[in-house]
Amino acid sequence: MTKQTHTLAAEAVYIRGIRANLHQFIQQAIQVFFIGLVIGMERNVLPVLSQDFGVPKGSFLFLMSFVVSFGFVKGILNFIAGRLSERIGRKKVLLLGWVAAIPIPFMILYAPSWGWIVAANIFLGINQGFAWSMTVTSKVDITRADQRGFATGVNEFAGYAAVGIGGLVTGYLAVLYGPREALFGFGLSVIVTGLLTAFFFIKETLPWAKVESKEHSSGSYVGHKPRFPKGVSAHPGTWEIFTLVSFRHPTLNALCQAGVTNKIADALLWVLFPVFLHNQGLNIVQIGWITAIYGMVWGAAQLLTGALSDAIGRKKPIIGGLWLLGIGIAAVPLVHDMTAWAICAVIMGVGMALLYPNLIAALADISHPNWRSSALGTYRYWRDTGYAIGAIVLGLVAQWTSSIENAFWFTAIILGVSGVYLALRAEETHPRINPADLSPAQNVTSPTLDVRVISQTPPGGRCGLYTGYGQALAQHLGVRFQLDISTERDAHGHGFPSIWINGSPLRPSDGVIVMPEDIVGVLVANKIKVSNDLGLALIAEVNRMLHEGG
Repeated sequence: MTKQTHTLAAEAVYIRGIRANLHQFIQQAIQVFFIGLVIGMERNVLPVLSQDFGVPKGSFLFLMSFVVSFGFVKGILNFIAGRLSERIGRKKVLLLGWVAAIPIPFMILYAPSWGWIVAANIFLGINQGFAWSMTVTSKVDITRADQRGFATGVNEFAGYAAVGIGGLVTGYLAVLYGPREALFGFGLSVIVTGLLTAFFFIKETLPWAKVESKEHSSGSYVGHKPRFPKGVSAHPGTWEIFTLVSFRHPTLNALCQAGVTNKIADALLWVLFPVFLHNQGLNIVQIGWITAIYGMVWGAAQLLTGALSDAIGRKKPIIGGLWLLGIGIAAVPLVHDMTAWAICAVIMGVGMALLYPNLIAALADISHPNWRSSALGTYRYWRDTGYAIGAIVLGLVAQWTSSIENAFWFTAIILGVSGVYLALRAEETHPRINPADLSPAQNVTSPTLDVRVISQTPPGGRCGLYTGYGQALAQHLGVRFQLDISTERDAHGHGFPSIWINGSPLRPSDGVIVMPEDIVGVLVANKIKVSNDLGLALIAEVNRMLHEGG
């Protein structure tokens, strides 16, 4: 029994779902909170005090240079992180991201010029590209498709709420202790804490992805079938996956361009929005409050907008978010007091919340688990390269026209165009709302299905598990279920514990215990469509056995 319990526990570890993996889900959210604090500490103090680091007033392109370095490096490292994590695992890449962040507070503290800040942001790009990417990928690994919007919403909520909090806290600390000292102390504390908690509390989630891949290949996957791109290798190479996501697949291409546009807007709000507010007479604490409102609304609203996309699909929230963000940005130059700018920050935060987690969820929906991390890495490459593109383009617009306001108008226009492009080119990706086409065989229900369980009395252990399987099959498929009591122990023969379908005993794939995928495999072989509810019911029986001590 010890061997059987061990085998069952090992299988159960890789069951997907937030409840089944709640502890690790929370730990991943804590990780991205720390990661968000690292980037948040730069979003208020550095742009406003850039002249203290030698940036001439009105030199907008020079000012934006630190975002250029961050965007290019983070974009490239996102892609590398995705590919690397499929080889060495998610946790090792996460830890590499934290190690890369260690020089950042020291470089800010001792920076003799703005060039050091630009260099520090190279390390920031490595940190964010490796660490943040892995929190997203890990959450997708351990959750079901119908929870993916909520899962990414929680992830981005934790991260971007931390971005807002980090900007606000460092604004106060800069007033009390000076900007360099504030960023040094805050940044080093967060980085060390994040590294230690990742090392001790984060689990490797790559095995979950491998189990899901096995289910898709064997036909035992339970739930609505995603619309994976056709004609893709089982394990595509770097160039194949990059071109597929970037250009060849219309929906993936549309999601990538929306990601680029999204980060162009965020580059504006990172650098030029605080400078604009400073030019309007607001002090660093007031600016910190407005940028914090933007970040915290963006973060908190994602708890709702991610779940919303699980209910109504991804496409509508993304398009609405692009357009709402554009409206908020266009309104900034039109108003002239702190309350009005705070309202603009709320509008922009809600717009970001509608589009941001759902772009990730949409891409994950239709990416096969064999190459999902690489697909997310490709998307995040393009999305975060938008920081660099936005920094260059918006810096040039503001500098050539000698007007920050024109950068706001320009950004609002491209957000509107991006929403139209996505509406015309992308299809809905949620597998429940727009599942893969089913072959005629998949829609045929077997006219007869008999399930028989041989059990001891009272049922317990595997006998109780198999009885639960039979009851779930009877409830969801209307099969004939028969429970026979026997005193003969002959597992998977004519005694107990055994489960039979249409007169044949089920043979466990691991040689020990019949698992849900074994049952699903038999049903698929009999041309019976397996619903997501049935799959969850079978898994629930395994969880109940473990809970009861099986």
